[in-house]
Amino acid sequence: MSKPYYQPFWYSEALSQEADSTPQPLSGDCSADLCIIGGGYTGLWTAIKLKQQKPEMEIVIIDKGLCGSGASGRNGGCMLTWSTKYFSLRRLFGEEEACRLVRASEEAPYQIRNFCREHNIDAQVRLDGTLYTSTNEAQLGGMEPTIKALTERRLNSWMHWSPEQVKQAAGSQQHIDGYYSPAAGSLQPGLLVRGMKRVAEAMGVRIYENTAMDSIEEGHPARVKTPHGEVKARQVVLAINAWTPKKYPQFNNTVVLVSSDMAITEPVPEKLAAAGLDDGKAVVDSRIFVHYYRTTPDGRLMLGKGGNMFAFNNQVYPAFDQPSRYQTQLQGALNKFFPYLKDTPIERTWTGPSDRSATGFPFFGRLNNQSNIFYGLGYSGNGVCQSYMGGEILASLVLGLDNEWTRSGLVKGPLATFPPEPIRWLGAMTVRNAIRRKENAEDAGNKPWWIDKQLAKFANAAGKSDKG
Repeated sequence: MSKPYYQPFWYSEALSQEADSTPQPLSGDCSADLCIIGGGYTGLWTAIKLKQQKPEMEIVIIDKGLCGSGASGRNGGCMLTWSTKYFSLRRLFGEEEACRLVRASEEAPYQIRNFCREHNIDAQVRLDGTLYTSTNEAQLGGMEPTIKALTERRLNSWMHWSPEQVKQAAGSQQHIDGYYSPAAGSLQPGLLVRGMKRVAEAMGVRIYENTAMDSIEEGHPARVKTPHGEVKARQVVLAINAWTPKKYPQFNNTVVLVSSDMAITEPVPEKLAAAGLDDGKAVVDSRIFVHYYRTTPDGRLMLGKGGNMFAFNNQVYPAFDQPSRYQTQLQGALNKFFPYLKDTPIERTWTGPSDRSATGFPFFGRLNNQSNIFYGLGYSGNGVCQSYMGGEILASLVLGLDNEWTRSGLVKGPLATFPPEPIRWLGAMTVRNAIRRKENAEDAGNKPWWIDKQLAKFANAAGKSDKG
C-alpha cells in the first residue's frame, strides 16, 4: 500500500467535494505525443492550452501523488502579479519585455476567472484586488519608485490609500500606509487545480496519479520510466517544480527550497465583516519574508508567512508534508494583526516547499539541450497567476512556435545560481537571521545593525517589491 499523501486544508476541502477522487495509476506501457510529468498548475495549464490549440494531440500526465497535491493545492490562494517587480524584470529582460510581462501578469487573474466561468469551476475566484502595506516607519515609501516608473510607462494599476483606508480595508490597525491594485485577488487553490484536472480529462488528456517518474530515457521518442510501466512520448514536459533538483542535480544550485507556512482559523464571518474583512482581497506587508492573508467566503482568515525553513541541499524534508512547525509564530502574527480574533481557534496549519530562484522569477528551457524535453520551475512563492503564463510558455515550446513567449528571456534557462552546499545553507541561515533582527528592530522603532541591513540586501529576490 502506498504511503498516504499529505492533505493541507485547501486540498482536503477540494477532494471532499469530488464524487470520486480514486486515483488511476499507470499499469503497463503506453504511448503519446506528449508526456507531462507533474499534475499541478504548470502541467495542467500546459496540457489545457495545447488541447485548445491542437485537440488531436495525445497527451499523458503522470503525477507521483494526486494532481495538485504539491504546491498547487497548498498555496495561500493569493492571485498576485509582477507589477511590483518591474525594476527586476527590466534589469533581467530589458524594458520592452518587462512591460509585456507586467501586462501579462495583470491579465492572468482575469483569464483564470474567465476559464473557471467557462468550465463551471467553482474555485471561489474573487477579483477584489490586493493591498500592499507598510507596518512600520522604515517601510514607508518603499514602493514609490516602482509606482513612478509604472506610471511613466502607463502601466500603473496602483493607487495610494490613506492610513485610514488601509486600516479599514486590511482589518488591522498594524498597517500604517498602503497601495491598492484591483488587478489581483484570491481563490481556493485546491478547487482550481482539481477543476483543471476535470477539464483536462474532458478534453481527452489521460491522467495517471500515484505514478512516480523513475527516470527519463532521452531520445526520439523519449521514454518515461515509472514503477509499473513506461510512457513512450515524442515530447516531454518536466513540471515538478520544487522536486526538480532531487531528480536532476544540475538544477540544485538554481533554486533554494524554503517553506511557506500557513494557518487558517475556524469560521468567524461576523467578526471579520465587522472589521472590514468582507471580500477576497489579498493583503501583503512589506517584509522581505512577507506576511500575507485573506479571508474565505465562509468567513475564515488564512495567514501565511514565508522564509522560515530552508532545506539543506534542496532535500524535500518530511516537515514540508506536515502541519507547520511554526504554529507559535503564526499564532503570534494573528494575535498582533487581529487582536479581536485572539479567542478564535486555528483549525489547521500546513506548509510546503517553495522553489525560489536566484532571480526571483521562474525559468524555462530544454532539459540537457534535448530538442524534445522541456522544463519550467522557480516560481519563487508567486505562482498562482504566473503558472498560467508558464503554461503559455511550455505549450508554445512544445508546438515549436516563434512567438513572444518562446522569445522571452524567461526561456533562457536559469540566469543566476546560488553557491554550492554547505555555503548556500549557511548563507541562507545567516541572511534569514539578519532579516529577522533587522525587521524586529524596525518594528520596535529602533535602528537596525548596519551588518543586518547589508546582509538583508542579499534576499532582494525573495522580496515582494523592488526599490529601483
